[in-house]
Amino acid sequence: MAHVGGRDVAARLRDICLSLPEVVEKPFGGHTAPCFRVRDKLFLMTSEDGRSMTFKAGPGVQEALVASDPERFFVPAYVGHKGWLGARLDVDQDWDELAELIEDSYRMIAPRRLAALLQQRQQSHDGDDNSP
Repeated sequence: MAHVGGRDVAARLRDICLSLPEVVEKPFGGHTAPCFRVRDKLFLMTSEDGRSMTFKAGPGVQEALVASDPERFFVPAYVGHKGWLGARLDVDQDWDELAELIEDSYRMIAPRRLAALLQQRQQSHDGDDNSP
C-alpha cells in the first residue's frame, strides 16, 4: 500500500475508520485488503493492490468529485451505479477531505443511533475548539 507523509496509507485509513463508533476491520469475501464495517455492513473497501478505496457517497457527490478531480476520484466498477465513490490512494490526497467523506459514508451505512453518536462527538469537539 502507498505511503502518505511517511505513513502507511492502510494505517491512516485504520485510524480514521476505527475511530468511528462500533467499526471493525473485516475483509470482503475472499479478499485480504482492509475493509471496514459497522454492524457487518461495509462502508469502505480498499483494493487488493492498495492503490484505491471505495466508499458510499451522498447524492451528487460522486458526480461532482469525479468531474472536478478525475485524477483523485473515479466511479468504481460494480458499485459505482449504487452511488459509491472511488478515491485513488497512490496520488496526493487531501486527508481532511477524505476523512470527511469516510465519515459521510459511515453515516449513510450506520444505524441512526450510531450516526447520532458520531454527530454528538463532533459537536463536543467543535465546542472544544471554540474555547477561549
